[in-house]
Amino acid sequence: MSKSIQLLVLDVDGVLTDGRLLMVENAGLIKAFHVLDGGAIRLWRESGRDVAILTARRSPAVAQRANELGIEHVLQGFDDKLSGYERLCRELGASDESICYVGDDFLDLRPMQRCGYPVAVASAAPEVKRVAAYVTGRSGGAGAVREVVQHLLSRAGQWNDLVDKYRLAPIAGKG
Repeated sequence: MSKSIQLLVLDVDGVLTDGRLLMVENAGLIKAFHVLDGGAIRLWRESGRDVAILTARRSPAVAQRANELGIEHVLQGFDDKLSGYERLCRELGASDESICYVGDDFLDLRPMQRCGYPVAVASAAPEVKRVAAYVTGRSGGAGAVREVVQHLLSRAGQWNDLVDKYRLAPIAGKG
């Protein structure tokens, strides 16, 4: 399964964030992203795989965060998530079997039912958890994406090698 997953498709509200929409008077909307998710997305990309964001809302904060993480495929404003999913498949030449889709609510159901490896975050709606092949222990916005990446890369036998690149070399005379 995991070796064949080449594209990670992420919802935003409820997956990359905790799902709360914080409205600030005369300042718009605030979104909070978890730093652990960002680090894991970088590792996913370092493994030679691709990542995309597919969200129903439109937000400059999402575009900014995607840019920071080097995510090139960002589809915003897709209430019909299946049409966005199909667009990604066409544009990237990705087959359903090569895609892991991470969602949390009913708008995510159709792409989750099509993809090769559907994942629900711990805070997802019950009907979403029922179609998931894997349900995270962490909630959306609390490191769930990091958990998904670790799960997929561990099953592919790559997690430790990717993380090892960030460890210090052993010091002579120490363990």
